[in-house]
Amino acid sequence: MLTLSKELYRKMYLARKAEDYIIKHYSEDEMRTPMHMSMGQEAIPVAFCHALGLNDQVYGTFRCHAEFLAKTQNTDIFFAELYGKVTGTACGKGGSMHLSFPEKGFILSSAIVGSCLPVAVGNSFANKQKGNRLVTCVFFGDGAMEEGVFWECVNVAGLMQLPIIFVCENNGLAVHTKLDVRQGFKDIKQVISNFDFQVHQIETSDVEEIFKTANEAIQLTRKESKPAFFEIKCFRYLEHVGISEDFSAGYRSRKDFEEWKKLDSISLQRKRLLQLGVSESELEEIERKINLSIEQSVALARSAPFSDANELLRGVFYEKN
Repeated sequence: MLTLSKELYRKMYLARKAEDYIIKHYSEDEMRTPMHMSMGQEAIPVAFCHALGLNDQVYGTFRCHAEFLAKTQNTDIFFAELYGKVTGTACGKGGSMHLSFPEKGFILSSAIVGSCLPVAVGNSFANKQKGNRLVTCVFFGDGAMEEGVFWECVNVAGLMQLPIIFVCENNGLAVHTKLDVRQGFKDIKQVISNFDFQVHQIETSDVEEIFKTANEAIQLTRKESKPAFFEIKCFRYLEHVGISEDFSAGYRSRKDFEEWKKLDSISLQRKRLLQLGVSESELEEIERKINLSIEQSVALARSAPFSDANELLRGVFYEKN
């Protein structure tokens, strides 16, 4: 149990500190890509990716930093892509919203709202046909539930009983627009329950509670090819796109942020570890190693070359090996 608690903390801390670095250095104008930050939402992808098997497959939304790092833990190619270098996940062409590392199970993330849903459903259909017992997990925001493709995917996954986990990271906002002026239904759990799904609503920021429920659902999906749907409440700490706060814009209050900050998943997990008997020095050593790995990854990214001009023409059309 203690090992699990440490690993969940380590992965959340990695995601948080990677984004801390981005905030600190983005103004240097070397990372020339829009940033959709995961701060405040890290517990969700960390819990699910830790519950998934190494070969299970993940699809992400445009707010994918924590999702990517939770599944791959590879900061080298992560920062190389942010810096636009040839050693990045897409040789520097994709930026922060288009990350991919299939070798570690992170198939892709996409900037288009809801666009990963049908691809993930197709992936889960292929897995079922192959009988390989792999589980597909797709992350998306609450805004994606207003896309027609979301309902098509839920319908097909329930009808065909596909081995897929739908994870809605519900921060209550589609850019700046709140739920009550966007959605004509009151309770997504009640709606999805009409399909043949496992359905879960989670309102805690406790990563271990999320992990426990996620792990049980994933095991049932793997065993019986029973799709699952999760709606998990969370709070986006920063602006929709960018590295700054935006409470002065008037669409949400700092007071709400302060209430959520009291329940910050990383702070809660650190406190739990201390209560379980992990020493302050041991936690500081875990944090030191992560900080050092980020510094080393950034140094590698900065020193790596940019792609040559021919790279612009690659990956556009199918190429025979």
